[in-house]
Parts: sequence; structure tokens; C-alpha cells
Amino acid sequence: MNAPSPLQKEELLAQDPQALAAEKAVTLIGVPTDVGAGRLGAAMGPDALRVAQLGRALARFGVDVQDIGNLAGPPNPRGPCDAQGLRNYAECLAWNQAAHDAVYAQLQAGRMPIMLGGDHTLATGSISAVARHCRATGQRLRVLWLDAHADCNLPEISPTGNLHGIPVASLCGHGPEPLAAMSGGIPAVQGAQICQIGLRSVDAVEKRIIQRLGLEVFDMRAIDEQGMRAVMQQALAGLSGPEGADVHLHLSFDVDFLDPEIAPGTGTTVRGGPNYREAQLCMEMIADTGRLASLDIVELNPALDIRNQTAELVVDLVESLFGKSTLVRG
Repeated sequence: MNAPSPLQKEELLAQDPQALAAEKAVTLIGVPTDVGAGRLGAAMGPDALRVAQLGRALARFGVDVQDIGNLAGPPNPRGPCDAQGLRNYAECLAWNQAAHDAVYAQLQAGRMPIMLGGDHTLATGSISAVARHCRATGQRLRVLWLDAHADCNLPEISPTGNLHGIPVASLCGHGPEPLAAMSGGIPAVQGAQICQIGLRSVDAVEKRIIQRLGLEVFDMRAIDEQGMRAVMQQALAGLSGPEGADVHLHLSFDVDFLDPEIAPGTGTTVRGGPNYREAQLCMEMIADTGRLASLDIVELNPALDIRNQTAELVVDLVESLFGKSTLVRG
């Protein structure tokens, strides 16, 4: 049976909000830790998204939503850096392994995992699971990394020792081997498979590491000069239509990607990020590909938020990832 057209989807949902429930099945996985971050509070991110009614919002689009609750893991010891120059490394490794196992289990079950962080350290575990799944299924992995920061530090050059600054480098085979090898192979992801969008705070050494890894990067200057539409067209090239049929698209969405004027509830705000309409266009164009197959939502810190407005904004944006639009398109 052919997939329903956008117009047919709108008509079906108008008649019965559950009519398309079998089309997409997602699982919400809470990973409540800020063990890799420099500030406390991201551990409350999963529950802030639940308070903002993420599950109910997705269900309105005919999505079969399961919420397996929050994973368990070690507490945040707030300790000093270890001999590797990293803070809370053992705890970060444990949380990443838990995230990996939970995400991989959902992929094996044929469901889309949505990891609710937690800090961005956790993307090492979630994307390692996706990479393992893609190797097993023969799919091509494409990672979109929406972030104000490159997250390409190495232990020996990290200015803080916080592990939320190293996940991209770890996934590309650098850094502590237990993290780099979590997918079952090193590297989990080739640099060319990762596209970073929205960067505006990159350490001096990271700039050279980005070049060495071969990452595709559209910083805020590129967005300013070209516009979000042109940037997303390049980032998503080859994903739509028959040529993208074997692509697994993973989105790792760091809340600090957004301008702090609209999203204050995150621990590492950087001025000059995408505004509301730019962020919506980004999500809508991802949705248009029909390839989104796994998602991270990280670095939401309700302790720094104002009446949960950032969580509500994130839910609004995730709705666009699942087809919300002003008009029927396509």
C-alpha cells in the first residue's frame, strides 16, 4: 500500500486523530542526568518536556507514543577532573551505556527512539546505538547536529573537562576508547556523515579539529548570509525521494541551538542563535524529507527557565518535525 499523501493525512486526522497511529511509533526515553555538564539542572529536562505535554502533542498527529519513563544511573558527584582531564568520566560512561542500550532496544523493536536529556554527553550513547543499528540493517546514517557549540573537544585540550564538550570527537573515534567504541566499531560515525548547524561558540583548537574530522558545518554566519532555507537544502541534499530511501536520519537537538531570547532554559546560552521562524523552518524542512528516524533533545535546563517556556517551545518545534504546518504542502 502506498503511503498516504499529505492531504490524505490531514483528512484522516480530521476524521480520526488515531487513524495514522500505526504509521509511526515512537518511544520517549528519559535520561535524567547533568553529569557531563558544568551546571546542574539538565537532569530535570525529561520531566519538563513531559510537563509541556510532549507525548500528548505527538499523539495528536497520529503517532503511537510510548513513554518508558526515566532510565536509572549514577548521581552527579560534582567532582574534580581526573587524570585524563575529564570530570565525572565513570558516571558519564555509565549513563551513555544506559542510553545506548535503551535506544538500540527501541530501534530493534521497529520504533523511533526520542531520547529526552539530560546533557549532550548522552548523544555519544544514543548515536552509537543508531550507528550499530545502521550497520546491522545496511542503512546509511546521516546526523544533523543542531547546536551553538561544536562539541569537538578532546580530553587533553578541553578547557573545562566537562564531557558534554566531547561527544562529536568521541563518535568520530577520538577521546576515551570506551566511549569511542560504544557502537561496536571505531569510529561510530565518519565526520562526513555529521552536519552541524547553528554553531557560534567554537574553541580555537576545535576549529582545527572540525577540519581534521571533515565535518560539514553551517555556522551562524552561513545562516545569516545564505538564509536558513538554503542551509537546510544543502544539509538535507540527497535525503528526499528514491535516492534517500536507505538513509536513517538522526537529529541531535541541543536547546542552546536556539537564541536565548526565545529559549532561556539551557545552561550554555550563546547570543545570536536562530529565531523562532528560522527554527520552525529548519524543523519543517527536516519533516519534509520523511527520513527522520531517531531524535535527541538535550540540554533543556528548567532551573534556568521561565515558567517552562523553553520546554513548551521545544514541544512546538518537535510538532513541526512530525508534520505540523500552517497549510497542506506536498
